[in-house]
Amino acid sequence: MQSSNKRSYATSLFLVGCLFFIFGFVTWLNGTLIPFLKTACELNNFQAYFVTFAFYISYFVMAIPSSAILKKTGFKRGMSLGLVVMAVGCIIFIPAAYQRNFTYFLIGLFTQGLGLSILQTATNPYVTILGPEESAAKRISIMGIANKVAGILSPMILASVLLKNIDSVSDQLSKAADAAAKNTLLNELSQRIVNPYITLTIVLIVLAILILMSPLPELRDEEENPDAIPEQQDSIFKHTYLWLGALAIFLYVGVEVMAGDTIINYGKSLGFPMDNAKFFTSLTLSCMVAGYILGIVLMPKIISQETALKLCAVIGIILSIGVIVTSGFTSIVCLASLGLAHSLMWPAIWPMSLKGLGKFTKTGAALLIMGIAGGALLPLLYGRLADVTKPQTAYIIMVPVYLYILFFAIKGHLIGYRKK
Repeated sequence: MQSSNKRSYATSLFLVGCLFFIFGFVTWLNGTLIPFLKTACELNNFQAYFVTFAFYISYFVMAIPSSAILKKTGFKRGMSLGLVVMAVGCIIFIPAAYQRNFTYFLIGLFTQGLGLSILQTATNPYVTILGPEESAAKRISIMGIANKVAGILSPMILASVLLKNIDSVSDQLSKAADAAAKNTLLNELSQRIVNPYITLTIVLIVLAILILMSPLPELRDEEENPDAIPEQQDSIFKHTYLWLGALAIFLYVGVEVMAGDTIINYGKSLGFPMDNAKFFTSLTLSCMVAGYILGIVLMPKIISQETALKLCAVIGIILSIGVIVTSGFTSIVCLASLGLAHSLMWPAIWPMSLKGLGKFTKTGAALLIMGIAGGALLPLLYGRLADVTKPQTAYIIMVPVYLYILFFAIKGHLIGYRKK
């Protein structure tokens, strides 16, 4: 019987790990899509970063409806539904590619984000309840590694197809004799995306079927957050730290997406060939994986999650200033190394924001998921600043973000919180 339970636990953990891998794989494709669509659809920086806007704003739209959907479907069927919605988003890329229509691409990205929002709302609680509560933080870090390893691989795989010889294509476009020749080149470039997204669609559908057939348990409401504080449950607005945490998530996701999704374009602006720059997103994600491994080793035995968040915020401040004041590859390394600063922010901010919420846990979690919209707005602001100033100077917006996260780590997470 015990052996059977262990097998069921291992299978469940493996399947949830696969889902976190899918999160990372799809999410971090955006870093490759931005320079690809910028060329294929003839966009400026501001327009190109609507890629991140369309993808991440869906979390804001879908965070609260996701909970209602999961109440009707149950968590397991909800996960399968999320995967199917993501597959639909991938299919939309096919007509978008053949028509070279940027609006269709954005609709596809928004649809993928809707599916991911359902999937994440359903999947995150499983990490906590699949094993002992005291080892939940370690499981979160392990899932983070699965997520970020996928993030390392996805831009490398997609970039090898989409960005292959793109500098040469850009040169041919600039020398095209007439509009017809230019359109032919652009159409050929745009259609590179078709086969990868057909493959991704098939993978998502297969995984949706596997989840339906899996032994994953259903969650009961009381399993999600047992540490209620009865006297504080009369109003969610008394939990000031939750709202400050939601803002921290908003800002953190914004700078994380900026670091990962702008680095290829930034490298190109510094004069790096695209054949080299296309790997810079993977460098950022490699730094995040290193941070997750450190988190598994250090937390909570050596340092607390509060201390980890303080250290990450300070590292973020130092490195973001480094991006601005250094040049060439040193500036790229500073930007990529921000992955190390970001690695422990989500695992730290999430529990610090949800502690003691009791019956408000689901609402609190929905607020934090809505905060992922930071990935929609901050890169768009960066793109606008990059057009009116220059790409390097635009990274100045990162500094106040890390200062706020430092404030949350020191004081913000305690405002309005009372221990039992």
